[in-house]
Amino acid sequence: MKYTEDHEWMRAEGDEIVVGITSHASEQLGDVVFIELPEEGREVAAGDEIVVIESVKAASDITAPVAGVISAVNADLADNPGAVNEDPMAAWFFRIRPAQPDAIEGFLDEDAYTALIG
Repeated sequence: MKYTEDHEWMRAEGDEIVVGITSHASEQLGDVVFIELPEEGREVAAGDEIVVIESVKAASDITAPVAGVISAVNADLADNPGAVNEDPMAAWFFRIRPAQPDAIEGFLDEDAYTALIG
């Protein structure tokens, strides 16, 4: 697992990277009530805002951690956005096929992420 400073988690699976938000992010958002996912096949640049999350506290965007093509989305979240609060580490948002095969390597490991959130 790797993490971003924006509280996203990533794990490599084959030639794809699976992306979701951390437990810390889920707690900060509160009860998630709506999620807008990107379209499969969409080409994105690192930093592009591609997911909109609305909660009882705020609206937030998830950005693409790496450049690539969205290869799959977790459509179940559109019908059950609360799954993010139930188990944020299992409720992935999208899979991306990165433009650079080693793109995930430059991100935080678990120890560095834990230090970031204190």
